[in-house]
Amino acid sequence: MEAWVESMLALLALPKFGLGTVFVVAFISATLLPMGSEPVVFGLVKLNPEMFWPAVLVASAGNTLGGAVTWWMGYVAEAAYERVSHRKPPNARALRWLRRWGTKACLLSWLPVVGDPLCAVAGWLKLPFWPCILYMAIGKLARYVTMTSAMLWFWPGQYVH
Repeated sequence: MEAWVESMLALLALPKFGLGTVFVVAFISATLLPMGSEPVVFGLVKLNPEMFWPAVLVASAGNTLGGAVTWWMGYVAEAAYERVSHRKPPNARALRWLRRWGTKACLLSWLPVVGDPLCAVAGWLKLPFWPCILYMAIGKLARYVTMTSAMLWFWPGQYVH
């Protein structure tokens, strides 16, 4: 098991596989798995400052694609729920709130703890896919630009080999 973990870490090593690592980690962290991608983006940009925009854009794309997968998971889960229970899901407060705000609520998909489930609930409610993806992408891009810029601001020293 330990050799497997070491081989996975070597495979995802920065900066050798920089943008690929950023994409994979951002994608996985946008699913319901508890994982953060900001340290990976920051690490790559800290090691290669000229990679700021490519890293932010690749992370945003991976995170948005992960959000799309989570949306589909919610969509499929709702259909399975109806098929098994033969009834509509309860009209909980969070569901009412999301219905009221619609696809624009996906701007908040970048939030810790609630962002990923928000994407799944958007799918559960069958909110329109492409507008949800657009709002997810805007929110996630804004998050990566803000977080990476803030980290660079607070830790400005150059990496020394």
